[in-house]
Amino acid sequence: MVKLVVDSACDLEKAEADARGITLMPLLIRFGEDEYEDGVTLSHREFFEKLIETSELPKTSQINEYRFEEAFEYLTADGSEVVCITISSKLSGTYSSAVKAAKKFGGRVYVVDSLNACIGERILVDYADRLVKAGESAKEIVKKLEESKGKIHLLAVLDTLQYLRKGGRISSVTALAGEMLSIKPVISVVKGEVKLVGKALGSKKGNNLLNRLVDECGGIDFSMPYTLGYSGLSDEFLLKYMRDSEHLYKEHTDHVPYYLIGSAIGTHVGPGAIAVAFFSK
Repeated sequence: MVKLVVDSACDLEKAEADARGITLMPLLIRFGEDEYEDGVTLSHREFFEKLIETSELPKTSQINEYRFEEAFEYLTADGSEVVCITISSKLSGTYSSAVKAAKKFGGRVYVVDSLNACIGERILVDYADRLVKAGESAKEIVKKLEESKGKIHLLAVLDTLQYLRKGGRISSVTALAGEMLSIKPVISVVKGEVKLVGKALGSKKGNNLLNRLVDECGGIDFSMPYTLGYSGLSDEFLLKYMRDSEHLYKEHTDHVPYYLIGSAIGTHVGPGAIAVAFFSK
């Protein structure tokens, strides 16, 4: 039997993970003196409620080797193998912790660096779950994940620059100028790192730029998992984007899944962001 372990940076919450038979390892998130387990003791909606209320950015902590070791020991006790998928090694030390823990289990635990995060990591998890349910071996699952993860594209339009400023990723002057001009930055995960890939004046042009970038990536492979995401307490911006980009989907599917983004990326993008993740053709 093959069991799937994922970290909460993939934006799964515990109820969904449990329903799908996936073991969720939560990152820890701290608001002041209060510490929570991402997606477990703090839902994604509760996270954004707190984020909007506070002036200080919360702090997230990677999953340490001991917590992975505990989980792997429990899951392999019946002879099962484990495939563990983590947030990009270039964004967190979580992958390194998982690899160190896996070495103690004699080849029964495999660790995959998603080189992604948020819904980009999520669709790799969805693909892995599909392979587990199809009865593939752990070794074959890992091989297919490694072969396909480079085709994943995660693109997001941000509504505000203030959270990037708070996190020290852009200067106060740049943030102020951007807010005054209503600049909507578009970010992507490129080779495991978050990069700025475009800027647009206003939400409508931001949506158009997002659609153009999807086309430039080679289009969406609808035979593989794909999804949309949004941040904050309202999906209003996302629903508008879905109407504006209907041409991308309507000939291929009558259902486009979407989810609320969690704390791993939500801390840095703030509310009002919309994102798309897919495997390119």
